[in-house]
Amino acid sequence: MTAVILQARIDSSRLPGKALLLLDGEPVVFRVMEALNHVSADLRVLACTEDSYSSFEPLTKKAGFDIFSGSKEDVLNRFCRVIRKYSIDRIIRATGDNPFVFADAACAINNEALSHNADYAGYTGLPYGAGVESAAALALLRAEIETVLPYDHEHVCPYLYNHPELFNIHRPSAPAKWNHPNIRLTIDTQEDFDRAAELYSALPEEKLRYNGETIINKYREIFH
Repeated sequence: MTAVILQARIDSSRLPGKALLLLDGEPVVFRVMEALNHVSADLRVLACTEDSYSSFEPLTKKAGFDIFSGSKEDVLNRFCRVIRKYSIDRIIRATGDNPFVFADAACAINNEALSHNADYAGYTGLPYGAGVESAAALALLRAEIETVLPYDHEHVCPYLYNHPELFNIHRPSAPAKWNHPNIRLTIDTQEDFDRAAELYSALPEEKLRYNGETIINKYREIFH
């Protein structure tokens, strides 16, 4: 089973409550789930912190996601608990501050991961906030046991790609149509959110909001 696992939380030091800020009438985290519904998977789960559960639960129902709450600091453990609960074989990891995640690129890198039998796969060169990571569930379960570094537990996948001697790593450069690392699409500050709101309103058709090349072209048209 392949599952999209979206990590999200309410608190944010630089932009408090950003997950619930309205982007064209819906919370940012809901817009992320909308995009991820265009990624091929057997299951979709929002893995949130315990203090976020009550705020996110109605949104997951509306988006067709399951919801699971766990440790705020140990996100790797949160993911591994989801893996064990649902007997997942592979995860596509996404984060809740990226409403312009490229659904087409996510499908592509996960397909490459499967064809390479990769423990970890992720494109380099995508716009910041556009990508996902594909990881084998068994590799993450191993990481949870072996690493004691707080950084590894906070960020889920570093133990895998920082140990290529232990895992099969696939980190290709993104295809040219998506390879624009100087573009910033994530929401981490008020400036990011204001930019995202302008970009989102410029992509009125739903199908346009999850196509990487279209998002890049519209971004460059507006901001360059």
